Amino acid sequence: MMGEVVHKGIDEKFCSECGSIIKAKAEICPKCGVRQMPAPAASINLGPTAVNGKSRIAAALLALVLGGLGVHKFYLGQTGMGILYLVFCWTFIPALIAFVEFILLLTMSDEKFNQKYGGA
Repeated sequence: MMGEVVHKGIDEKFCSECGSIIKAKAEICPKCGVRQMPAPAASINLGPTAVNGKSRIAAALLALVLGGLGVHKFYLGQTGMGILYLVFCWTFIPALIAFVEFILLLTMSDEKFNQKYGGA
């Protein structure tokens, strides 16, 4: 009937082609024969995030890999410090400081990270 609302169960999904209700694990729709796309893979989880969405592990990795250019400072919202790192990157001093900050970020608790960089 037209206008009838159809509800799917927990173990069911709608076919991507014809819209029929099929089993959630079905690879091919039994009604239209179209292969169903697999569920998207989970994104990489870099641990808990602060209120503003910043991740302690992501900041630490940026400090390790691109810290000499101040990328981790830009990521954490400290634009002035990021520009300072960029200006002096040719001296390699920012790279040394960034390595120390990498270690500090890794050893820092999530609560302390949220207090310092969480923006809450």
